[in-house]
Amino acid sequence: MSKTAIPAKVASALWAKAAGRCQFRGCNKLLIGDLISGKRTGKFGYIAHIVADEAGGPRGDAVRSPQLAQDIDNLMLMCPIHHKAIDVDYLADFPEDVLLAMKAEHEDRIEIVTDMDVDRVSHVVRFAATTGQRDSLVTTRAIFSAMPPDHHPAEGRTIDIELIGSERKDHEETYWTEQNENLERLFARKIKERIEQREIRQLSVFALAPQPLLIRLGTLLGDVVPVSVHQKHREPDTWKWLPDQPRISYQVSEYGSRKDVPVALKLALSATVNDDRIFSVLGKDTAVWSITCEQPGNDIMRRKDDLAVYKKLLRDLFNRIKAHHGEGALVHVFPAIPASAAVETGRVWMPKADLGMKIYDQNRTAQAFVPTISIG
Repeated sequence: MSKTAIPAKVASALWAKAAGRCQFRGCNKLLIGDLISGKRTGKFGYIAHIVADEAGGPRGDAVRSPQLAQDIDNLMLMCPIHHKAIDVDYLADFPEDVLLAMKAEHEDRIEIVTDMDVDRVSHVVRFAATTGQRDSLVTTRAIFSAMPPDHHPAEGRTIDIELIGSERKDHEETYWTEQNENLERLFARKIKERIEQREIRQLSVFALAPQPLLIRLGTLLGDVVPVSVHQKHREPDTWKWLPDQPRISYQVSEYGSRKDVPVALKLALSATVNDDRIFSVLGKDTAVWSITCEQPGNDIMRRKDDLAVYKKLLRDLFNRIKAHHGEGALVHVFPAIPASAAVETGRVWMPKADLGMKIYDQNRTAQAFVPTISIG
């Protein structure tokens, strides 16, 4: 344990820089107040030395220990568990450089979050629906940690639209009718009314659901207020955008022949979609327009800029399809895209300007694309 008395001003400054939370990486436990004991104003943290205040202590040094004993840059706020971990139980695993990195990460994050202005306040929409046989759940903690530095939550809870636990399955026609009606009703009550009352001025969307429902959600969101759509990554397991990843190499294919044929829009980024699968649904004479990429994959949408490029390409393709096939055409959409791209597909679509859409879903039971939701 520390032998040095930390000056009150230094201790107060450290508690402030740490926001009263444990600075051990991944902990972030609030160290002020305890509801169980009723000590709402109690302080339950420890001020730990990175370089011990004595030469014989953890990471101690004969020269530097006395020099750094009261230096705020050498102090960390810790919960009891992690204070003991770095000094006793796992001392060898936590050299000076590792602890300095933890301290810097924590204090930088606190500064970013607390320095945000009111224009970056965003209400959080959490949309989850049964996908196949699994219920999709999005944790609040994972969501809030992915928002800075661009936005921060407007309130300490999410706006939940959950279509969970339907007794019907996605190979049944009534499943899509029921889920679409539920989505529309929940959206109107939880989001649309608050937008109209000007309670909500900006939205951050975190969604995991079947692609037709994601696209439908996008059409409901539209562009009435600014919307930021996030993507769940599998590796690493995070909702944060990863700007240092390789760019997606998009490929756009346009149809230039007959106008009086069924129109298909193939959106294949997560997996390859062969045209024969579309022809088996709409016939051999189908006009296939498409946005694909060189190396499709489940975890392909990792950069926010790639999502912006996708939206631009799709907006242009909607215009070209309408110009070629005319006002009376219906666009049959075959999506195999990341969740964020599915939501943005709906947001890009303009109800007064674009052709109507029929969204298809790859059904595992039928081993084929089946029609689900019609839009417009």
